[in-house]
Amino acid sequence: MRVGQLFSSFAVAALIAGAAQAADVTVATTAIVEHPALDAARDGVRDELAAGGYVEGQNLRFLYESAQGNPATAAQIARKFVGESPDVIVPISTPSAQAVASATQDIPIVFSAVTDPVGAKLVGDPMKPGGNVTGMSDLSPIGKHLDLIKQITPEAKTLGVMFNPGEANSLSLLELVKQEAPGRGLTVVEGPATKTSEVLGAAQSLVGKADVIYVPTDNTIISAFEAVVKVGIDNRLPVYAGDTDSVARGAIAALGFNYYDVGRQTGKMVLRILKGEAPGDIAVEGVDITELYVNPGMAEKMGVTIPDALIQQAKEVVR
Repeated sequence: MRVGQLFSSFAVAALIAGAAQAADVTVATTAIVEHPALDAARDGVRDELAAGGYVEGQNLRFLYESAQGNPATAAQIARKFVGESPDVIVPISTPSAQAVASATQDIPIVFSAVTDPVGAKLVGDPMKPGGNVTGMSDLSPIGKHLDLIKQITPEAKTLGVMFNPGEANSLSLLELVKQEAPGRGLTVVEGPATKTSEVLGAAQSLVGKADVIYVPTDNTIISAFEAVVKVGIDNRLPVYAGDTDSVARGAIAALGFNYYDVGRQTGKMVLRILKGEAPGDIAVEGVDITELYVNPGMAEKMGVTIPDALIQQAKEVVR
């Protein structure tokens, strides 16, 4: 082999090695707390990246940390991730998204499972976010949730809503409930809890005041959802949820999103950024498809019967 050919071979090898190295990316994900819905969204992001050619352990470094329900920890995680300079940061939940957005204006951010990105001051215009932030909104169809509650428990007059007043997403949902409830003959009673240790007491405070309990997509309440279910069973007080993952955990019914699919949709947005699009040029996306999950056995324990016609319509019947 001549020197020129040898040099050319080394040059080609170097180019191939450089291309492989350039293909390696780091995606950092974080959530305010671990519970089935947020975990499913995280898994959906990772699987969508794999489908797009970025496989963990091969050409993808996929980081994940939970703040364990602590906003201060969320801020620490955000600063840590920014220091590692990943290609994209994916905060799952409103508190985590707010923490990451406060930590960097340079690294692309694709949030997921954020109820109200405008209210949370993550973006000014969902259609044209600008800056380094875009993502997926999981704003619940509150009107449909209340219709479901009235369909199963038509005699209900008072709705106990559990929420964390420290979560911007929860306040947005509570306001929507208050707007929609009167038109359905419902009066709202609030059951606030600022941390998971307060959830049981907050649920107990609704006994005798509410005809049903509704838990929106609030990360604090959902992470301690079994405490709410216990109160529901002990007092024959029907418990409804805003996310379908909570039905297997004891809610009698929920009309919501498949959070794994939400994660997959979020992953598609991440892939667009990895291919060169700017996050500020990508409109915030919502979720249009809802699924009905019901738990007839739990409904019986809480003193109600789910109509057979509704059971027939359900995507999943938890037994």
